[in-house]
Amino acid sequence: MHVTQKISDDIIYVGASDKRLSLFENLFPIPRGISYNSYIIKDEKTALIDTADYSVSRIFLENIKYALDGGNLDYIIINHMEPDHAASLQLILERYPSATVVGTAKTMQMLSQFFDSADAIKTYSVKESDTLSLGKHELRFFMAPMVHWPEVMVTYDSLERVLFSADAFGTFGSLNGNIFNDEYDIDKDWIGDYRRYYSNICGKYGAQVQVLLKKASALDIDTICPLHGPVWRSDLAYIINKYDLWSKYEPEEKSVMIAYASIYGNTENAAYCVANNLAQNGVRNIAMYDVSSTDVSELISEVFRCSHIIIMSSTYNLGIYPKMHSFITDMQALAVSNRTFSVIDNGTWAPTAGKKIREELEKLKDVRISGNTLTVKSTLKDSDAQVLKSIADEIAAEIKD
Repeated sequence: MHVTQKISDDIIYVGASDKRLSLFENLFPIPRGISYNSYIIKDEKTALIDTADYSVSRIFLENIKYALDGGNLDYIIINHMEPDHAASLQLILERYPSATVVGTAKTMQMLSQFFDSADAIKTYSVKESDTLSLGKHELRFFMAPMVHWPEVMVTYDSLERVLFSADAFGTFGSLNGNIFNDEYDIDKDWIGDYRRYYSNICGKYGAQVQVLLKKASALDIDTICPLHGPVWRSDLAYIINKYDLWSKYEPEEKSVMIAYASIYGNTENAAYCVANNLAQNGVRNIAMYDVSSTDVSELISEVFRCSHIIIMSSTYNLGIYPKMHSFITDMQALAVSNRTFSVIDNGTWAPTAGKKIREELEKLKDVRISGNTLTVKSTLKDSDAQVLKSIADEIAAEIKD
């Protein structure tokens, strides 16, 4: 049974969602699943825009068969060779052996890495601004290397002003029948997943995303068709502006994220105290996370949202608490920058975490580490509470300013 929807008279959504998958890339929790988007353009020639993960291949093949309605498939456009979008390619070619695979030179190289029979595949390699005519529809290709693999390109349909954007503008989360952005409450139900997807998947490649945004700004775009998540047919500026902020490493809002690592609850108590002081100073949308029970992808997402980050860690084996150390390492790997950090540590016989955390944070680009700090000796004392208040007062003043 097919599950397809029309994006326009000529463009059909043939993708599928997977609600069973629990970890994206076997790494990121996706409690709402994931969608694998694919599209068919019907014209004098037909084109399939990307394929799908093997896990949804059964419904995906049925969707393609229904959309083609007995017709042939002439081209398969591969914007991105990662297996969640290209694993079904061999199955498609077995059913439509005359189809030509279109992609970048690096895509063609990767074909032989993923498929033993790559030499038998008909291919057509494209480069920047090359075009392909389907009849009325003319496709133009723009290179988007490292958004987020080196072979990536995006495809622009000049007739209907549609950008097939590969992994750009995508998100975690399966589609629930509705496929368009204006059929959902994006701010309420989706923006957290959009941010978490961008910051963890593309976060390292802000400069490359900026290059793609510049190319896209020169195009007249009415619709954005990503490889994951809703199709954007309205309010395109909303998601484009988010990508612009995230890829410049500019915080979405002036607010505070508190990330704490506590062994017996004393560091956690200090975290609640500083959060309370921030709230009394009028700071809103404070985020507070125990790093031991929060997936690091959530922590990274909040770092991209907030302007100020408070790191609070117990000392462990004369160093940084392991979960906190992993979080800081992830920030380094994903090129977090342009944030203000405050550091508070705790220890009973050798409180060294604070010094080592500051050394690690100094490896980040364009960050400020506040000199207003605190080392808690085991449990919070009245004098410590006063220091926490001064730290909160300082951060709140900066946010208000």
